[in-house]
Amino acid sequence: MNTLKALTLMGALTVLLVLMGNAIGGQAGAMIFFLIAMAMNFFSYFYSDKLAIKMTRSYPVSEAEAPELYAIVRRLSERANIPMPKLYVTPSDQPNAFATGRNPSHSAVAVTEGIMRLLNRSEVEGVLAHELAHIKNRDVLIGTIAAALAGAISMMANAFQWAAIFGMGRDDDEEGGGLVGGLIMAIIAPIAAMIIQMAISRSREYMADATGARIAGSPEGLANALLKLESGAHRIPMQVNPATSHLFIVNPLSGASIAKLFSTHPPIQDRVERLRHMR
Repeated sequence: MNTLKALTLMGALTVLLVLMGNAIGGQAGAMIFFLIAMAMNFFSYFYSDKLAIKMTRSYPVSEAEAPELYAIVRRLSERANIPMPKLYVTPSDQPNAFATGRNPSHSAVAVTEGIMRLLNRSEVEGVLAHELAHIKNRDVLIGTIAAALAGAISMMANAFQWAAIFGMGRDDDEEGGGLVGGLIMAIIAPIAAMIIQMAISRSREYMADATGARIAGSPEGLANALLKLESGAHRIPMQVNPATSHLFIVNPLSGASIAKLFSTHPPIQDRVERLRHMR
């Protein structure tokens, strides 16, 4: 099912870019943008995890630098019966975490610098078990591809917008719409990128919570951690590309009212109640 969703997202990207190319350059533009879409689809499938790490400015951490983190992830990975993922740290005081990759053999988990300072060991285990659950449930692929595609579409839309401002386009009577078409697609593209992000089901977070609680051996650590993480997200801002916000265990942009309108995360209180009913 998640593979089908990933293919659907890549198909949506292809259609979107072909329409953008046609609006800007007619049939020739549509063909060029079709080739661009094929290249982006290939890259997003095989390298989107690396792009997600780069977009969040996360850096690798060694076992010598974070022995406790490695010990927790190694033990939980064994309990989840999945290969141990690569570990990264995201440079932010906001407590948060995310998982990325295309399958359990090619995956990574990142935690922010702030999470180890705020949470106790049981809560850290709950959060990491949740992220490993995303990997075990094989829903990291859809989230990682969505982040890559949304980021790429937003970047291209910004480029078209600036190009239009500085004179891109042909005469009004030429096929494709020239300047007007470029401006229209520069407006539509960010909306389409948001739709791609919203294609990610909120149910995946509930599933990861339940699976993570079983991996950790108790739902209490994760339930307590979610409450602390939500509070931290409101108190401590995080500089992060909005295209990656759905990857995190709690919305890193939840302090902004506009972000709530487009949140891909279910309400924290609902998640906590479900976890506590697992007892």
